[in-house]
Amino acid sequence: MRMTDTVATFSRPHLPEGALSRAFRTVDSMAFAHTEISHEPPAPTGVVESFRYAFSSPTRLRKEVLAGLTVGLALIPEAIAFSILAGVDPALGLFASVIMAITIAFTGGRPAMISAATGAVALVIAPVAREYGVDYFIATVLLAGMLQIVLAALGVAKLQRFIPRSVMTGFVNALGILIFTAQLEHLIDVPKVVYALVAAGIAIMIGWPKLTGAIPAPLITIIVISAVVGLAGFRVPTVSDMGQLPDSLPRLFIPDVPLTLETLQIIAPYSLAMAIVGLLESLMTAKLVDDITDTHSDKTRESWGQGVANIASGIFGGMGGCAMIGQTMINVRESGARTRLSTLLAGVFLLAFILLLGDVVGQIPMAALVAIMIMVSVGTIDWHSVHPRTLKFMPLSETVVMLVTVVATLATSNLAVGVVLGVITAMITFARRVAHLASVEQVSAEDTTNDGQVDTRTYRIHGQLFWASSNDLVYAFDYTDPAENIVLDLSAAEVWDASTVATLDSVTRKFEERGKTVTIVGLDGPSKDRLDRLSGKLNSQ
Repeated sequence: MRMTDTVATFSRPHLPEGALSRAFRTVDSMAFAHTEISHEPPAPTGVVESFRYAFSSPTRLRKEVLAGLTVGLALIPEAIAFSILAGVDPALGLFASVIMAITIAFTGGRPAMISAATGAVALVIAPVAREYGVDYFIATVLLAGMLQIVLAALGVAKLQRFIPRSVMTGFVNALGILIFTAQLEHLIDVPKVVYALVAAGIAIMIGWPKLTGAIPAPLITIIVISAVVGLAGFRVPTVSDMGQLPDSLPRLFIPDVPLTLETLQIIAPYSLAMAIVGLLESLMTAKLVDDITDTHSDKTRESWGQGVANIASGIFGGMGGCAMIGQTMINVRESGARTRLSTLLAGVFLLAFILLLGDVVGQIPMAALVAIMIMVSVGTIDWHSVHPRTLKFMPLSETVVMLVTVVATLATSNLAVGVVLGVITAMITFARRVAHLASVEQVSAEDTTNDGQVDTRTYRIHGQLFWASSNDLVYAFDYTDPAENIVLDLSAAEVWDASTVATLDSVTRKFEERGKTVTIVGLDGPSKDRLDRLSGKLNSQ
C-alpha cells in the first residue's frame, strides 16, 4: 500500500499529460516501485495474536525474520550517531536500541514499529550529559520513562485526535526531508567511488522488488554493495568509522546520584521534555503505520509501553529513545513486516551483530545504508501534496498549516516542535474560519401596539458561538430599536463557552439600560445549562 494514499491531506488530482505532471509521476513511481503491494488481510495487533500470525505461514515468517535482520543492521550506524549527538559513549545508544526494541515488542501498542535511540531524544537530553555527567543522564532517562507511564494513565494518547491531517502531511514531508538531509554528511569529503556506490544502491532498491519480493531490497543492497567494496578493495567509509562497537552484554546500571530535591530540579525539566517528545513522535509514527497497514493500534498501550522501554533502557545503561520513523518505514514498507516478531528480532539481531559479528558488521559501507535511507526519504514525502495543481485547489489555510509544520520542523530539527506549532496554526485558522460563520438576523416585527408602534422584535442568531465568533456579536444589534420587548432566538446556535455567555450578558444589559425587556429563547441541552449556570456571574457591571 502506498503511504501517500493513506496519510496525505490532499486528494490525488487528475493531472494533464504535461511535462510537469509526468515528472511528478516519475518521482512517485520511483518512490514506490520497490514497494510490494500486499493483498493479505490486516495483521492482528494483540501480543499473542501478532506472534502467532508471524508463524502462520513460511512466507510471513520469512518476511518477519529478514525484516528484523535488515533493521538490525540499519540500526547500528544510527545508534552510534545519536550517541555521539548526545555526547555519550556509542555503547549507550546501541544498548538502548537493543533493550527498547526487545521491550517494545511486548509492551508496545503498534506491532512492527521500531523503537530505539533517536536523534530527537538525544538533542533534548544532551545538555545533561554535557553538564552533569552520565549518571545524571541515565537518571533523566529513568524519570522520563516514569513520566511517560503517568502521561499514559492520564490519557495523553487521546490528544492525538486533535492533530489535523494537514499537520500529518507536513509531518511526513518534513520527516522525508530530515531523513534525506541526515545522509548528506556521509556524502561530503568522501572518495568519488562513494557516489557511484550510492547510485548503485538506489538502483538496487528500485529494481530488486521488480524481480522478486522474497528478500527485502534493503538487505540485498547491503549485501551487494558490501561485496563490491570487499572484492574491489575500495577504501570507503564504513560502519566502524562511526564508532567502536561494544564487546560485552549490557549490565545493570544504577545511576550514582543523590536522591534529593536538587537532583529532581536538575533532571525533571529534561525528563519531561524527553517524555513529551518521545510520546509525540511515537504516537505520530504509530498513526502512520496504522494508515499503511489498515489496522488500528492501541495508542494508550503504546504510550506506557514507551515508558517501560525507556525505564528498561536506563536500567541497563542505555540512553533511551522512542519510535524511529525511518527504521520503521524500512521494516513495514520496504520489508513488508507486520508483526511484533520483526521488532523483537531487530533487537536480537542487533545484539548478535554487536557481540558476535562486530568486525564483519563494522565493514559494511556507509554508502549502502545511505542509499537505503535516501529511498526511504523519497518514499516518505507526499509528492502530491506539493504538486502545483494540488496546491491550487487546496484551501490556503490547509497549505499554510502544512508549510508551518514543515518549516518549523526543519528549523528546529525537531518533529515534535513542528507538530505542536502546526497544530497551533491549525487551531488559529480554524477559529478564524468558524468565527465568520456566526451571524445575526433581524426578524420582522411580530407585535405592534394599538398606535402601530413595534412592541416585539426578534433577533435570530445563527452559528457556533465561542470566544472567537462571539467577540463582535455585541455590535450586531440595533440598541435604538423602538421595540419594547427584545427576543434573542438562539434556536440555530450553540453556546460553547463562558466568553459567549459574557457577550450575551453584555447585549442584554445594553438593551435593558434603554428600558427594553430581553428574553433569550431557543436553547436546550448543554448550551442552555451553560447559559443558566454562568449568566450574570461573569461581568463586573
